[in-house]
Amino acid sequence: MQNNIFTTMRSLKIMDGCKGTQVFAINPSGTTTTTTTNNGGSGGGGGDTLPHHPQDHPRGTSSDLLEPQIEPSLKSVDFVETLADVYRRIDHCPQFEKSKMYMEQCAIFRGLSDPKLFRRSLRSARQHAVDVHTKVVLAAWLRYERREDELIGSSAMDCCGRNVECPKASLVSGYDPESAFESCICSRAPGGEEDDTPRREEDDTPRGDEDDDDFVMVGDEECSTSEEDGNMSFCIGDAEVRCVRYKIASLSIPFYAMLYGNFKERRREKINFTQNGISVEAMRAVEIFSRTKRVDYFDVRIVLDLLSFANRFCCDDMKSACDSHLASLVCELEDAMLLIDYGLEETAHLLVAACLQVFLRELPSSLHNPHMMRLFCNSEARQRLTMAGHASFILYYFLSQIAMEEDMRSNTTVMLLERLGECATESWQKQLAFHQLGVVMLERKEYKDAQWWFEAAVEVGHIYSLVGVARAKFKRGHKYAAYKQMNSLISDYTPVGWMYQDRSLYCIGKEKMMDLTTATQLDPTLSYPYKLRAVCLLEENQVEAGITEINKIISFKVSPDCLELRAWFSIALEDFEGALRDVRALLTLDPNYMMFHGKMHGDHLVELLRPLVQQWSQADCWMQLYDRWSSVDDIGSLAVVHHMLANDPGKSLLRFRQSLLLLRLNCQKAAMHSLRLARNHSSSEHERLVYEGWILYDTGHREEALAKAEESISIQRSFEAFFLKAYALADSSLDSESSTYVIQLLEEALRCPSDGLRKGQALNNLGSVYVDSDKLDLAADCYTNALNIKHTRAHQGLARVYHLKNHRKAAYDEMTKLIEKARNNASAYEKRSEYCDRDMAKNDLSTATQLDPLRTYPYRYRAAVLMDDHKEAEAIEELSKAISFKPDLQLLHLRGAFHESMGDFVSTVRDCEAALCLDPNHADTHDLYAKARERVNEQLK
Repeated sequence: MQNNIFTTMRSLKIMDGCKGTQVFAINPSGTTTTTTTNNGGSGGGGGDTLPHHPQDHPRGTSSDLLEPQIEPSLKSVDFVETLADVYRRIDHCPQFEKSKMYMEQCAIFRGLSDPKLFRRSLRSARQHAVDVHTKVVLAAWLRYERREDELIGSSAMDCCGRNVECPKASLVSGYDPESAFESCICSRAPGGEEDDTPRREEDDTPRGDEDDDDFVMVGDEECSTSEEDGNMSFCIGDAEVRCVRYKIASLSIPFYAMLYGNFKERRREKINFTQNGISVEAMRAVEIFSRTKRVDYFDVRIVLDLLSFANRFCCDDMKSACDSHLASLVCELEDAMLLIDYGLEETAHLLVAACLQVFLRELPSSLHNPHMMRLFCNSEARQRLTMAGHASFILYYFLSQIAMEEDMRSNTTVMLLERLGECATESWQKQLAFHQLGVVMLERKEYKDAQWWFEAAVEVGHIYSLVGVARAKFKRGHKYAAYKQMNSLISDYTPVGWMYQDRSLYCIGKEKMMDLTTATQLDPTLSYPYKLRAVCLLEENQVEAGITEINKIISFKVSPDCLELRAWFSIALEDFEGALRDVRALLTLDPNYMMFHGKMHGDHLVELLRPLVQQWSQADCWMQLYDRWSSVDDIGSLAVVHHMLANDPGKSLLRFRQSLLLLRLNCQKAAMHSLRLARNHSSSEHERLVYEGWILYDTGHREEALAKAEESISIQRSFEAFFLKAYALADSSLDSESSTYVIQLLEEALRCPSDGLRKGQALNNLGSVYVDSDKLDLAADCYTNALNIKHTRAHQGLARVYHLKNHRKAAYDEMTKLIEKARNNASAYEKRSEYCDRDMAKNDLSTATQLDPLRTYPYRYRAAVLMDDHKEAEAIEELSKAISFKPDLQLLHLRGAFHESMGDFVSTVRDCEAALCLDPNHADTHDLYAKARERVNEQLK
């Protein structure tokens, strides 16, 4: 059985090398296997033998081919200054320009790990949007970010209840930022009906000949002009359409000139209109419109004829009425496909917007609709959209980002990015479009084109694209030129981690390892240096040391490629349980992950590994989950849940647990996917409402989440409904009355059936509320009860109680227990530092930083200590070290305050502006900013 996995590894030729971010050079210890590969057919192939030792591999098959990914987003060499600059420009730009400025901020935030920043900027861009096109695109983009397309039973045109995403509100032009987050008309109108206007059923053909009897849609008093009222006629063939001259003349300037100007028609009662391409039915509709100014009486085919007529004779009011009415009929993709060509042909702005809206809200599935994509991909299509007022940078930015997510190498992606470049007018837009084209061309192995696009991005100011230029040169065989390129970059700018990381690609030996060490020192969040060092250790037959190295990054930044690498190391050590754990965890992060650079689906490797480990029943899995959850082993817990879901894929409770673990690991995208699956597999309405509530809460819709919780409770009282309501209410500053209510809700939750994992969390939360209410004994009881059911994190709450009771030694000891029990314990070291003297605190915080360099408190503490010791420059350096790879609000605010205390008000202003770009509502930073600006102005006088 053990040989099977090695046989498969050989048949996939994984020993032949590695590529990209994946490493395939894995060597099981002491195992030699010969296999015959047939490439899926019946014929035989040559036999391969697994090498005994890592040294048996050609060195070019692993570490030399491992590469860091070039990020497909805007990246600055001075990110703090970039943040400060965009904040200043947003703050000072005219209100009608704010939406564009927020889109630039979106592009800057896109490259950060926190998706909430991007979504917040996107909402602000939609809030300040003026025109229909921008509103349509941004509302659809906001919906896409929530991936509601994954919710079973949802429709593309469903409304979340707020104007900011409402499909109807998006079709209303005008600037009204105050109403963007108010309830929309959909939430006020029962059933969300558009209006009460009766309409006849239409067939699938928009145009055609109709009988006169089919045409009449209105009351007899409105259907035609009587002989007495009419004073002229339009003759079409043998038919006459009686009209009122001045009403027809009022339709447009051309008609007025014809009927009242110096034309012979002025004196004629009957005017021959046979050669003007309009049917009798359509002309009768023109006459009715001239009196009623309405088109909703008519069949859609007649309205389309009226639209064409209005364009030909410059009847602006008629065109507007037709445009608006046709737009109101577009409710699904079939409608959009039927009508968009007419809209583009007649430049009907609102109709095209309505069709475009349906297509965009159907993404990503509509991206694969060839009929729709022909409307966007080539230059001629973009020009047609331009004529209708619907070709823009933000449209192609949205489309191209989804295309890159779906398939970066596809022709569709390339064409959309080319259109993005054509629409780019501002510097940042060109930088983004050209850089992303370079990234895509590099992925497609079109290295000459990649270099051209990267160089174009550099020319318009995107310095980071020099990394792409160097990589393309390297791929074209110019390694020394690539090295010189990166060397020049490091010399010309303040060095940051990614510069040394990429230069290391073009070095060998000690110089390569020195660059990797420097890269990690400057930016410990870069995964490539850890991976490369790990593989180099593997090549030296130090597999366990390689695992230790890759563990350093996995401990605070989990990614599928790092988990895959560790899995292969585990296989090399014949630790099949560890390998299976990591493969299951990475499949939770990315269910479609292909291993061996796309040669094998992860699920297949699971099947190969399963016979090599101890088999668990579902009951065994629950016990394993309980143990791993209690030991704060989130990756191990994920693996167990994945195992359980393989046996029971429809278990919504497990999907929900999965989402909680993923949130702990800061994998928000995967967490939301699991939460949506939990909602889809709900077995009851009250359960579905709870999961929908969590989805709303996690995407910033707190009030709507509370409403879902209350609706669920009204159907059935359950632990999760009460817990959701309590959690959402507690997410604010609680006064005494509110705290009491939250306590009642958590107590109600604890009375409802649930498992120990969740009850432990509820007890922990209840203890926290008691502490905030200064009810320390009750809090201690909650934490103790939580620990009794192995909710290990309750040690931290109990330590806090001891500390507040001035039992500092007991608090320290309690945190020590957590450190000993928890697999992931960086936060425990950080918290324990609060309960000991300065030297011990410094040691704990140093350990916390080594385990998780993304935690900001240790940097702030060390900087504060240095300031107290009057080592101002060292304090600033300590904060700057962290800010360089994690521009955090609190770090920036503190550094700004330090600058102020040193009299460097210009630097204070810059740090405050950068901080306010991250959180424009941070009151303390606003106060500091105002004082610093005042001092700067005084110095300038």
